[in-house]
Amino acid sequence: MSPTEFHRATTSSSYGLPITAIRPTDAPTTPSPGGESMSMDTPESESESDEGPGLEGGYDPDAVESRWQDRWVDEEVYAYESDPERDPNTVYAIDTPPPTVSGSLHMGHLYGSTLQDFAARFQRMADGEVLFPFGYDDNGIASERLTEEELDIRHQDYERREFQELCREVCQEYEAEFTEKMQDLGTSIDWNSTYKTIEPRVQRISQLSFIDLYEQDREYRKKAPAIWCPECETAISQVEMEDDERGSHFNDIAFEVASDGTDREEFVISTTRPELIPACVSVFVHPDDEDNQDLVGETARIPIFGHEVPIIADERVDMEKGTGVVMCCTFGDQKDIEWYQAHDLPLRVAIDESATMTDLAGDYEGMSTEEAREAIVEDLEEGGYLRDRWEITHAVGVHERCDTPVEYRVSKQWYVEILDHKEEYLEAGREMDWHPEKMFTRYKHWIEGLEWDWLISRQRDSGIPFPVWYCTECDHEILAEKENLPVDPLSDDPPVDVCPECGNDEFEPEEDVFDTWATSSLTPLINAGWDWDEEAEEFTMAKPELYPFDLRPQGHDIISFWLFHTVVKCYEHTGEVPFDATLINGHVLDENREKMSKSKGNVVAPDEVLADYPVDAVRFWAASAAVGDDFPYQEKDLRAGEKLLRKLWNASKLVDTLAPADPDEPDDLEPIDRWLLAELDDATAELTDQFENYEFAKARDRLRTFFWNTFCDDYLEIAKGREDNPSTQYALRTAHRTFLELWAPFLPHVTEEIWQAVYAGEAPRASDESSGERSEPRDAGEGALEETSIHLREWPEPQGYEADLEAGETAMEVISALRRYKSENQLPLNADLGSVSVFGAVEGFEDAIQQVMHVEQLTVLEDEPEVTTEVASIDLDYSTLGPKFGAKVGEIDDAIDAGEYEIDDEADVLRAAGEKLEADLFEVDLERTYSGEGEMIETESAVVVLEDA
Repeated sequence: MSPTEFHRATTSSSYGLPITAIRPTDAPTTPSPGGESMSMDTPESESESDEGPGLEGGYDPDAVESRWQDRWVDEEVYAYESDPERDPNTVYAIDTPPPTVSGSLHMGHLYGSTLQDFAARFQRMADGEVLFPFGYDDNGIASERLTEEELDIRHQDYERREFQELCREVCQEYEAEFTEKMQDLGTSIDWNSTYKTIEPRVQRISQLSFIDLYEQDREYRKKAPAIWCPECETAISQVEMEDDERGSHFNDIAFEVASDGTDREEFVISTTRPELIPACVSVFVHPDDEDNQDLVGETARIPIFGHEVPIIADERVDMEKGTGVVMCCTFGDQKDIEWYQAHDLPLRVAIDESATMTDLAGDYEGMSTEEAREAIVEDLEEGGYLRDRWEITHAVGVHERCDTPVEYRVSKQWYVEILDHKEEYLEAGREMDWHPEKMFTRYKHWIEGLEWDWLISRQRDSGIPFPVWYCTECDHEILAEKENLPVDPLSDDPPVDVCPECGNDEFEPEEDVFDTWATSSLTPLINAGWDWDEEAEEFTMAKPELYPFDLRPQGHDIISFWLFHTVVKCYEHTGEVPFDATLINGHVLDENREKMSKSKGNVVAPDEVLADYPVDAVRFWAASAAVGDDFPYQEKDLRAGEKLLRKLWNASKLVDTLAPADPDEPDDLEPIDRWLLAELDDATAELTDQFENYEFAKARDRLRTFFWNTFCDDYLEIAKGREDNPSTQYALRTAHRTFLELWAPFLPHVTEEIWQAVYAGEAPRASDESSGERSEPRDAGEGALEETSIHLREWPEPQGYEADLEAGETAMEVISALRRYKSENQLPLNADLGSVSVFGAVEGFEDAIQQVMHVEQLTVLEDEPEVTTEVASIDLDYSTLGPKFGAKVGEIDDAIDAGEYEIDDEADVLRAAGEKLEADLFEVDLERTYSGEGEMIETESAVVVLEDA
């Protein structure tokens, strides 16, 4: 099925309707957890017995993952039901980033979306009500360029409406494909809560935003210099410009002094842009520049072109740069614009909107700026004006979307006034919780460095139109009525017949469209249903319980784009900060920690990764780095994730054989079992805190260590010999259920599969939420998935089990050491051990050690056995030692080999061959030996002596 056919088969043709259940209808047949064949169209409960299918065979992620992805979507397990009366504190709302429709899924999408899903799944279990929406940013330059590349066309060759339709068609294809791939990641998105930034509902909200800010006097239209992209042929905002290091030349060019107020006949300026010489309108000198003060007030003649310009004093001249004399051209950079405005200079436009030289450039007319640059330098040299020329590398301002060097052009544009509210936006940032906290600094630095108001108009075809017309006589602005939005001035009439200012009855429609960030900055308001209530004459929200949102997740590269502009828009519209917390993710790098790029050939495609590894293994990898940090793609984490899935599956099968599904809690838990549950309480509390603070890497590692090492390697081995013990059976099942719930946000597919096979009969959520108590378990298979899914269960809480955790941990070390001893000596695990002595805190667990390891006599020692500590070896740092001691190094070596040295533990130094070595020059390896009877085994916290094993 092609992307177009797929989209048509699964979505409405209307942009105003949500995407629901986006899945092919010909659902395949795959094995059920118990091995029988079942159709995806048939609820699993109908094909299972009341006892559940159990766990059989090995884990098959290919079959399991696609099946659960289908069911989660088909049964709308993660749908959010709005209730305007609901307490906002009981809802967790995520302001998800709408990806730009400009291609396929990349590793950044995969990583960022997975982090968002960790938060959504945890919060859904912890609090119950979660909105996890999805959107597409499909208007603006990115979608235009995609359409042009996809269809091999130029937007200039089409009528505006015709080209817009082509953009919609291309975007629909990519969106359908993107949606399918997002669902293949198993993210718990509510596919009923979707939007596109070009759909009519969003167009209305975007135009409402414009009108509201206009009425607040926060917007203005002005003919002024603006940053311009010659490739995209549109004005852009400061945030869309970035610096790129590029090669160039510095050129020392002689200018003649045309007036006679100084003895000098010429002076020299240095420039990297000789093609701007025809646009020169003045020359500037710093008022403190004594060497060049004689030029101030004189007139300079421009080489080659011959026009004359004034020489003016201004403190903004950088005396340390070049010769200290600077030409001002309209326009080469921000400084030129400042001078132009401050000194009321004339406008000379030598470069047009496509970076082509104008008629003002004379013989160079029609050349590109690069061609003109070289031609002018040649003519300057031929005319005797070029004094010097040398290669440099410097930062060039480029448009971030196409890497084209920007120009500065005077044009009429719409702006949002932001410079006067910089402190308010900074304070709004301080009110948010930043994860990680260091990312606030980027936000702060961006605001402090702002020099322009926000330019929001674009000279493009695909986008949301400004709801504005202009009087052809007096240029008065006519805005659309709020109730009529969305409108397109190119096809709709203005709301008045005559101009209220001058009475003229002819109007000109605004042809520009909004910058895409002017719309995507409204995502919290879009998701909350912000709109104008005509009857109440005020702005309202259809879903007020969502606002402000709880979380804004996004990459660190768009803090100045999306996050800042969202704060601006939402703060100006509502007076509130739009979200409580931000989750800023880093970038995925290649294995050498370099940025992935097509030109380098180091791009890792998600399709290839998902073809080789289970989705849950990829999710395990996504949790490997601290939030906010860039990190390399490494397959070792994927392989570790695969091993964990097998470990969880096999451990679940073992638990199934050792304990009934729902054993009663005995009146008295045995110490080792109580200890396990107390450890589980401790881990649960720690994991809960880590999830709440978005410390997913810490949570993953803490959970894996406890599950793999403590539960699987230690406790399950103990349980094998205690399968008939009610205390152990209860501890096993309690721990296993809790582990599945704790792993659920990270590994949703395998945990759902195991849960449905073993525990699906349990109620997932309290029947009376206010009581905080769980409902009684149901029979396995009863009810739909949204009633039995593990992902709708309550997040586990510590149950209050108390035990001496340190003593229990030490006892587990002893048991592990004795088990390892038996294995190394080829003894069966149930072989009897005669007399064992333990030095370490194991009080209360003596019986457990004896029973589990079949120890006939166990003695807990008050004093450490006779253990001798000797130096096994001394390793020297020769890289530092050689330069410091030279030929003396050989003598030091010989002395150490002969045992002729002293180690001062207090001073942390070593003396040998008459020299004193500081701690950073050597490392001592100690060896401990037991001199008493029997064999000694040391663990981290205990010493074990087997006297007559």
